Amino acid sequence: MERLMETRNETMVLEFVLEGFHVAQHLGKLLFLVHLLVYLASYMLIITITCQDQRLQTPMYFFLSSFSFVECCFITTVIPQLLAIFLSGRQRISFVACFTQAFVFLFLGATVFFLLAVLSLDRYLAICKPLHYPTIMSPRMCFFLVAVCLVLGFLFMAVPVAMLSQSFYCGPNVIPHFFCDFGPLANLSCSETRSIEMLFFNLALIVLFATLFIAIFAYSNIVVTIVRLPSARERQKAFSTCSSHLIVLSLMFGSCVFIYVKPKQSSRLDTNREAALVNTVVTPLLNPVIYTLRNKQVHQALRDALSRVILHR
Repeated sequence: MERLMETRNETMVLEFVLEGFHVAQHLGKLLFLVHLLVYLASYMLIITITCQDQRLQTPMYFFLSSFSFVECCFITTVIPQLLAIFLSGRQRISFVACFTQAFVFLFLGATVFFLLAVLSLDRYLAICKPLHYPTIMSPRMCFFLVAVCLVLGFLFMAVPVAMLSQSFYCGPNVIPHFFCDFGPLANLSCSETRSIEMLFFNLALIVLFATLFIAIFAYSNIVVTIVRLPSARERQKAFSTCSSHLIVLSLMFGSCVFIYVKPKQSSRLDTNREAALVNTVVTPLLNPVIYTLRNKQVHQALRDALSRVILHR
C-alpha cells in the first residue's frame, strides 16, 4: 500500500517503489552472486595493489587508483539496491533516501568523467612532454587535480537535484528503474520541471563534452607523437598504454550520452533502464579489468602479491 500524507488537501509521496527488471526475476539469485563477486574483486584488487607496490607509486597509478575508488563508490550507490531487487523483486525507498541516492550517484558520476579527463591529460604530458612531466605532475598537483574533480562534480550536480527535490510529488510513486535517477524522478513530479530538466541537460552537456574535448585533444596529440617515434617497439608500448584508456572512454561516453544528453528526460525511460545497467554496473565493473589487462607493471605487481601470500602460508 502506498504511504501517502494528506497536506493542504493534496497528497504528497513519502516513498517510491523501484520497479527493477521483470525479465530478470527468475535469474535473481544467480545475478546477485555474479554481481557481488565481480564487484568485490574488481576494485579492491586494483586499489590494494596500487597502494602497496612501490613500482606503482606514480602519477598515472595515483589517478588510476583515485578513479577506481570514486567509481567503486559510484556503483556502491546502485549495486546494493540492484542486489536487493534481484533477491526480492520491487524495492521501496524513502523520499529522502531516493534523492540522496540520485545526488550521490550523479555527483560521483560527474567526478568520474572529470577524472577521465585528468587521466587523458596525464598521458598527454607523459608522452608528449616527458621532460616536463615530473615537474608538472608533482604529488601536490596530483592531489589538487583530484580535489578539483570532486568539487566540480559536486557543484555541477547539487543545484539541479536540489531543485528537483523541491518539486511536488502527488503520485504515482513507482519508478520504472532499478535506482533513483534524475530522469525517472522528473517524470514522476506533479510540478512543471521543464526549466529544471533544461538546466540538468545543459550541465550534462558541459560535463560530457568538456571532458570529451580534453580527451580528444590529449589523444590526438598522443597519436601524432607516437607515430613520430623512431622505434616500432616504443610505438607499440605507447599505444598499449593508451589503448585501455580509449576503450574505457568509449564505453563511458557512449552510454552516458545516450542516457542523459536529451532535453526531455521522460522520453525512452524503458530503453534508458537497460542502458543505465551498462553504464552503472557493466562498464564500471569492466574498467579495472580493461586498465590492468594490458599493463605489464600491474601484472608483475599482482604476481608478486600472490607470491607473498603463498609464502606467508
